[in-house]
Amino acid sequence: MSASRRNARTVVRVTALGLAFACGGLPAVAQNAGSVVERGGYLFAAAGCGGCHTDTKNKGPVAAGGSPLKTPFGTFYGPNITPDPEFGIGKWSDADFIRALREGVDPDAGEHFFPAFPYTSFTLMTDEDLKAIKAYIFTLKPVAKPSRPHEVGFPFNLRFLQLFWKWLFFEEGPFNPEPSKSPEWNRGAYLVRAVAHCGECHTPRNRLGGLEKDRRFAGTDSGPEGESVPNITPDPQSGIGKWSAGDVASYLATGLDPEGDVAGSLMADVIERSTGKLTDADRAAIVVYLKSLPPIRAVGRKKAGK
Repeated sequence: MSASRRNARTVVRVTALGLAFACGGLPAVAQNAGSVVERGGYLFAAAGCGGCHTDTKNKGPVAAGGSPLKTPFGTFYGPNITPDPEFGIGKWSDADFIRALREGVDPDAGEHFFPAFPYTSFTLMTDEDLKAIKAYIFTLKPVAKPSRPHEVGFPFNLRFLQLFWKWLFFEEGPFNPEPSKSPEWNRGAYLVRAVAHCGECHTPRNRLGGLEKDRRFAGTDSGPEGESVPNITPDPQSGIGKWSAGDVASYLATGLDPEGDVAGSLMADVIERSTGKLTDADRAAIVVYLKSLPPIRAVGRKKAGK
């Protein structure tokens, strides 16, 4: 076994949170998942908040500011979201937090967020789940550390232009369950499209950074950090069409794909911090949803699992 594969195996060792899940009704976290703070911690992990808002490379405090995210438009840094009242979100009310994630507007400055912050997916989350995440964040240690400014060139650094971007590409939530689908399918759709925001990385974007919705989840050669992101539709050649439901669920839990390869790079972090911490029932719901998608053929892109 190569050193890179051994390292990858180490990266993807994960533990489950052991929270109960019950299908039914709106796709919120399980009714039996314990306190609001516990639910919020589960959602915080599922949404990958720690990965974007924590500088793990430099062993920074949790949620006190993230490592760089390089995109074709510049480099973005996850801001400090600890409950510090000056440098974090300690002064935000529940309504402020919901507005930030539902509308993509900064309650402090009234400015539009850049879509590098995936409010375009978080907008689909329920008010109850958003408030639970905030409740959990407010249990974290406040860190009096200013957020690092983004490094974005003109004209993409002009905040007011985000209003026009929203007119073109943003559709405000929340998520509406499909009555004709099963509770498990709706739960999977909610997790994939809203909480885990899988489409933000696995969908190609146009020149203005808008998602190409007719090729949702078909992968892209221009993902975060300039990496190729695989097709996760059920296409048998370029996607996960040949993977069994168990294969997909196991990959989301451990990072090991059916060919014996292990997830690396950004996906390894996603599995370690997010999908590996989901309940078995939630991973199964994700599989149900992904397997129901229309297969889309992607040419020249990295296959799923690589």
